[in-house]
Amino acid sequence: MDFSLKDDRRMLQETLMRFLADNYDIEKRHGFAMSDEHFSREMWGQFAELGIIGALFPEKVGGYGGEGVDLMVVFEALGRHLVVEPFLPTLLAGSVLAGTGNIHLLEQAIAGDRLLALAHGEPDSRYELERVATTAVKKDDAWHVSGNKAVVLGGKAATHLVVSARTSGEQGEEKGISLFLVENRESVRCRDYATFDGYAAAEIVLDDEAAELLGEEGNGFPLLEEAHARAITAVTAEALGAMEVARAMTVEYMKERKQFGVPIGKFQALQHRMADVLIEIEQMRSAVINTAGHLGDTPLVRERYASSAKYLAGTIGRQVAEEAIQIHGGMGMTWEYAVGHFAKRIIMIDHLFGDTDHHLERYIALGRNG
Repeated sequence: MDFSLKDDRRMLQETLMRFLADNYDIEKRHGFAMSDEHFSREMWGQFAELGIIGALFPEKVGGYGGEGVDLMVVFEALGRHLVVEPFLPTLLAGSVLAGTGNIHLLEQAIAGDRLLALAHGEPDSRYELERVATTAVKKDDAWHVSGNKAVVLGGKAATHLVVSARTSGEQGEEKGISLFLVENRESVRCRDYATFDGYAAAEIVLDDEAAELLGEEGNGFPLLEEAHARAITAVTAEALGAMEVARAMTVEYMKERKQFGVPIGKFQALQHRMADVLIEIEQMRSAVINTAGHLGDTPLVRERYASSAKYLAGTIGRQVAEEAIQIHGGMGMTWEYAVGHFAKRIIMIDHLFGDTDHHLERYIALGRNG
């Protein structure tokens, strides 16, 4: 089978990789991550001008791509440079808006004029998408949302929040979850922070906040599940890009670092370890390609591929990160040397949208349902 990219995807890949190589070195990345908003608005505007944000969404909603391959191409490149700009929050919230037909706001986000975030996870929900305690009630023909949302990626800087809330049913039920658009005004209480790997997140409290219903009341779960499948495709591709760089840095270090008068890359034991890493990364690439190719399939098939790729991203990612750090030794843990930052991002991706244990169990359960 031919897995080579078509001309338009190859042009997208080359454009983004060249832009990042020229404008996004590790020192700049650290500066962006340590700023007040934990990313650069100027850089975000340049990504918008290049059409990179639009590549995440289909033409019918103002984008230029939106297929699994587009997500794979963009996020693998972002992973190679540890880009901290809010691509992932935009993908999550934007996918919901695309599914509910809110095109005007999504077009503004694609142009870089608005920032979006999905406020779905809660303090007690862990990785269960259906566990929503936030509630929404209708008062005088207007919806109002109340509840606590946890680890909202890009939540502080977002101009608009896509919020999940229960309008009927009990916690743990898929039916009864609705989706709402909330303007991120001053009345929305938000505590922002940087995650361990330098990305922006926030804890958000909504207290009887005015909201606009998105889509059909009580039937928001399928849109949430699809948005998270797209996000899993994105972060597994991002992890793949980070793994490739970590491996390349380790191989280069093995050529330069000497013990007993010879480069450590001459030691057969280390050669075998890096050969194993190379094989595992290629398996990871195959999993990402499979997941990207099945995003448009039936929900059951799509979710099985997503859980499979996410499981592999966790297990293979941990192996790659540990080998990179161990072979580098103490240097791998220093702030100045980039390999430790790639390792942190790879490990953190394992905990986004479900870790290895969660997705192994989910993959088995979905297989039984099939």
